[in-house]
Amino acid sequence: MKISDFTIDEFSPVFIIAELSANHNGSIDIALETIKAAKRAGANAIKLQTYTADTITIDFKGEDFLHNSGTIWDGKYLYDLYQEAYTPWEWHKKLLEAAEQEGLACFSSPFDLTAVDFLEELNVQAYKIASFEITDIPLIEYVASKAKPIIISTGIATNEDIELALDACQRMGNYDIALLKCTSSYPAPIEEANMIMIKDYSERYGVISGLSDHTIGSIAPIVGTCFGAKIIEKHFILDRNLGGPDASFSMNEEEFTQMVMEIREAEKAIGKVTYELTEKQKQARQFSRSLYVTKDIKKGEQITTENIRSIRPGYGLHTKYYKEILGKTITKNLERGDRLDLKSILL
Repeated sequence: MKISDFTIDEFSPVFIIAELSANHNGSIDIALETIKAAKRAGANAIKLQTYTADTITIDFKGEDFLHNSGTIWDGKYLYDLYQEAYTPWEWHKKLLEAAEQEGLACFSSPFDLTAVDFLEELNVQAYKIASFEITDIPLIEYVASKAKPIIISTGIATNEDIELALDACQRMGNYDIALLKCTSSYPAPIEEANMIMIKDYSERYGVISGLSDHTIGSIAPIVGTCFGAKIIEKHFILDRNLGGPDASFSMNEEEFTQMVMEIREAEKAIGKVTYELTEKQKQARQFSRSLYVTKDIKKGEQITTENIRSIRPGYGLHTKYYKEILGKTITKNLERGDRLDLKSILL
């Protein structure tokens, strides 16, 4: 998968996305400054959301359209929430240009077909399918038909939902897909993060896998990195005091910077499968065990448990010979503290 100048595969560094979402608080100046801050914090990409209240729902005050499921948005009608949270479409071009100037990839989550058409006019280089849209098969098919990388969040998805979404992409000839483990709670409890699914997604579906995270802090992204996440997305805000629908579970610049640093350190710690020793490990072998003379031995005497031992340092004969050489005859005088070697033993 390639997004802008970034290659994302099993060998690449984690691709870190700062999700702008509603954290512009209705100000394009805040949005532009957030993009600059995301770059300073070490993000690789900034992600937008492309919808209006009218493209995502209808203005209806019925019970079905009221948030009442234990979220931070309870008591708000869908239309009112999205009217508050949306990113004006007339900002998109300027935000994309600002991201490019900062060296950040910039793409978006479209929430209906008109949003896809609009983003195509702006030549975005990738698409994100939001968690709640994973069940919108016509939208996924339309996005997939644009032959660009697709990142899909799985926050509310069953195994069947994931398979239907992947099938929709592949029917359109698009296999450039990543799946992000996501817990659609805001904020998400850490005990529901279930990071082991990142590895399972990769193995089960043969795709790039990652994390769209709504937990507080950076524990989940770090653990996700250790389970093979190659994409990590986190909501980003200049200052939580700005308020807004997503402020409470968004990271500020200082926190995001710390998270990026910890992800990069985790990548170093993961390393690779190898049994070759580093130079430092080779040097450290001097402190391993080996066979040494611990009591003077005259030529012609036998080796016993009294005159040799397995001790530190590791310059002597390998301990694998210990039982084999017991009772054997020494061919020259050896003193206490001498390294034992096979040349000194009559085998």
